[in-house]
Amino acid sequence: MNGVEGIRFGYQLHPLPLGRFGFRRWRYELWHGNHLEAAGWCTTRRTAERVLRRHATRVGHAMFGLEPSPAAIAAGEGEIPLGASVRMDVGAVSLTLVPRPVEQELRAQLA
Repeated sequence: MNGVEGIRFGYQLHPLPLGRFGFRRWRYELWHGNHLEAAGWCTTRRTAERVLRRHATRVGHAMFGLEPSPAAIAAGEGEIPLGASVRMDVGAVSLTLVPRPVEQELRAQLA
């Protein structure tokens, strides 16, 4: 099967300050260019990473009118080391998650 290369998403993943109920939350954002594709928060970093990667898989497939298979969504599981770029081969689509500040610097260099 032929794959699609070069879809790059920006992401932000950071802890939020303790709320009034005293539990830690992690905020995630998924960007494609200047478009916010997904945002939210989770109670653990691991869950936020998983949700971020799953959203990237779904959005990347939807850009080409494809529906990701359960195997493609499962292939998107894994860690995102803080501040690192992550390459994901999920189904027919290859994605790269790049930290948002780094992505903005790359865009400024190309302009």
